[in-house]
Amino acid sequence: MNIHHLELFYYVARHGGISRAVRHMPYGIQQPALSSQILRLEEDLGLKLFERQPFKLTVAGQELLAFVRPFFDNLDAMGVRLRSRLTPQLRIGASETVLRDYLPVVIQRVRRGHPELRLGLRSGFQPELEAWLQAREIDLALIPLRGRPPAGIRALRLMRFPLVLLVNRRAKVTSAAQLWAQGKPALPLISLPPTESISQLFQQGLKRHGVTWPVAIEASSMELITRYVANGDGVGVSIAVPDLIKHPRVRCLPLEGFAPVELAAVWPGEPTPLLRAVLAEIQRYITEFWPAAAVAEKLPGSGA
Repeated sequence: MNIHHLELFYYVARHGGISRAVRHMPYGIQQPALSSQILRLEEDLGLKLFERQPFKLTVAGQELLAFVRPFFDNLDAMGVRLRSRLTPQLRIGASETVLRDYLPVVIQRVRRGHPELRLGLRSGFQPELEAWLQAREIDLALIPLRGRPPAGIRALRLMRFPLVLLVNRRAKVTSAAQLWAQGKPALPLISLPPTESISQLFQQGLKRHGVTWPVAIEASSMELITRYVANGDGVGVSIAVPDLIKHPRVRCLPLEGFAPVELAAVWPGEPTPLLRAVLAEIQRYITEFWPAAAVAEKLPGSGA
């Protein structure tokens, strides 16, 4: 028997069907591929393992599940036990700004209880961070949350920031609505790549106002957006974080009716004790420095 086929059967049996198993797999797989591989397992055994509609394990399926379940049920616990014998390691992915300006304080606090902690830090755009998380190349990502996280991924909402527009102080603009009062805005738009949540939320808000405003300058960070606005190169999309938008030549315009950006910590599977300690310190740090933006959400499985 193919071990991978047994793993797929375990998830199908555990969650009561192929479509439900697809939603709960710890890695991405399409429903047709899962169905095909389950059929190959049944062909290899020469037995039917479950009825499809409604779902019900056959006698052979019940026997096979009883055989494989103890192994797959205990995989995560075994991984935790084995990793606990090594020097604790945590791989964190986030934007360059988060890793450079905000995370160091959190890590310093965590090291008080875990002085031998080894860290891996990786910066990237949101799609890259999500892909690394799914591939288990990082243990924790700090990213804007778009809807519900994928199957197998846990999330802890941390902060909520309003979207804002940045304009040069020399510009004769006093409100965001003034920019598109005559239709298409005349000033160039400076924004993050279109795959980033900030850009998507802004464009969705424009659409609700019936406004089309293509990006003229695509920047790789919000610091760059602020700098180019200060230089007079256009209007920038940002979030209301003073450290990111403070500049003597830049003014901030609120965006009424635009959905806010929600920053979250996301990770695969159950959080380890080390990860729980990091998440607790992140929440404590946010409460101290950005109490108005903090989201008071409990860590999954905390029992609180």
